[in-house]
Amino acid sequence: MVGILSFVGFTLLVAVIAYMATRKTDESTSDGYFLGGRSLTAGVIAGSVLLTNLSTEQIVGLNGQAFSEGILVMAWETLAAIAIVITALFLLPRYLKGGLTTVPQFLEKRFDKGTKTLVSALFLSGYMIIFLPIVLYSGALAISTMFGIPEMLNVSSSTALWLTVWGIGIIGSIYAIFGGLKAVAVSDTINAIGLLIGGLLIPVFGLMAIGDGGIINGLETLVDANPEKFNSIGGPDASVPFSTIFTGMMLVQLFYWGTNQAIIQRALAAKNLREGQKGLMLAAFIKILGPIIVVLPGIIAWHMFQGDLENADQAYPALVNAVLPPVLTGFFAAVLFGAILSSFNSALNSSVTLFGIDIYKQYFNPEASEAKVVKQGKRFGIFLAIGAMLIAPFIANAPQGLFGYLQEVNGSYSIPILTIVIVGYLTKRIPAIAAKVAIFSGVGFYLIYLGLKYFVVGEDALPHYLHVMAILFVLNVIIMLVIGKWKPRMEPFILDYTRQVDIQPWKLVKPVGLGIVVLVVFIYAYFAQ
Repeated sequence: MVGILSFVGFTLLVAVIAYMATRKTDESTSDGYFLGGRSLTAGVIAGSVLLTNLSTEQIVGLNGQAFSEGILVMAWETLAAIAIVITALFLLPRYLKGGLTTVPQFLEKRFDKGTKTLVSALFLSGYMIIFLPIVLYSGALAISTMFGIPEMLNVSSSTALWLTVWGIGIIGSIYAIFGGLKAVAVSDTINAIGLLIGGLLIPVFGLMAIGDGGIINGLETLVDANPEKFNSIGGPDASVPFSTIFTGMMLVQLFYWGTNQAIIQRALAAKNLREGQKGLMLAAFIKILGPIIVVLPGIIAWHMFQGDLENADQAYPALVNAVLPPVLTGFFAAVLFGAILSSFNSALNSSVTLFGIDIYKQYFNPEASEAKVVKQGKRFGIFLAIGAMLIAPFIANAPQGLFGYLQEVNGSYSIPILTIVIVGYLTKRIPAIAAKVAIFSGVGFYLIYLGLKYFVVGEDALPHYLHVMAILFVLNVIIMLVIGKWKPRMEPFILDYTRQVDIQPWKLVKPVGLGIVVLVVFIYAYFAQ
């Protein structure tokens, strides 16, 4: 009962603070609702970006992979820091110069309305069919396990899962649809602090449990007993072979941190470029420490439970139940609940933005007022949330574990979108038809690959999906360049400065970015065996 009361109390406290912080924001305008009035500072941007990323599909899924494979899966965390640095140096200045609300808005300016619509549709379908259901499922699994929902309500595990999915979905929808981006960002920042504290407590208590009360002793015991789990390179059968770091891994990271609307929308809402770059650099540095929260607990769970768990995705909830003192269970569950809501409501808020700005106003009502656009976006958000809640419980048997499954299926839209954004910024005469062809070829070829892999020839007969992503990226770039040579734009593209925010860069952005890259390389080399 104490755990439940602390859970409810902390959750309500976050909601009240978010409401008080946003009640003066004019959310009847697009900038007010979708970008928090372009007023976010570095700390808020960093906190919101990190918590949007760090949710249960990450905590549960990546720790599950670490349980099976060890520290090599830290590539998903440490290499993200490099992608964030590239985003801060290359993409963010261009986004803010163009005064963008959504990434597809740039594609309209660079190519045409049709390209923007195709990309918006890809984002929306990916969110509803892939990302949002996985966030809901993984969150429901963690909350249901921690609170023992089936036993508490005397229902089956399946029924408890459905109830928890809908509970999370409804609360997250209220935040995202009716609160706007600033409510999401403020609640994210508060929860980020709690998640960092709570997330660090789990490995601390875990190491103390296996080290007879000593953290250092526990770490020495863990390394000595499981040296194979501390190899950053891994073998050829690893889920993240070392060679993929130089191919598809960095492309996936750059798409996620540089073009994914749910992530980059926080930086688009920066009050100026300096704050945006400082926020992203802070996020990149903290991201390097991510494996302590999303990898180390999985290895600790392996040491404690190997052979006792039905599947790897149970590793993190099992460790929490085993090592966390009962008095802290409610607090940590509330923080974890905040992380679940963050990823869910951030993607949902971005979906509302994409639909309202890029589809409704473009095709349904070009003369619509900003208040009308916001209203229709909210209605679409309700539809999207219900769709995701209906799909989520059916992900129980996801292949490769939750995190691996999420990364693989995301490739169906991530690489085509990244290709046309990068080529769009680096060239001036590639025409719109080239972008459209690249979208259809990228999506089509990747779906063919997945079909062959899972229904025809099997996994061992085809290259790793990250290698395939890199191959398709290069192929799409070549296709666009060939079409551009054959049928170039009549006029070269010029990115206009809208002067919505100051784009004077942070003077320390390059040395800080270089330091982060060097630190990532050092960490990776240190654990190489």
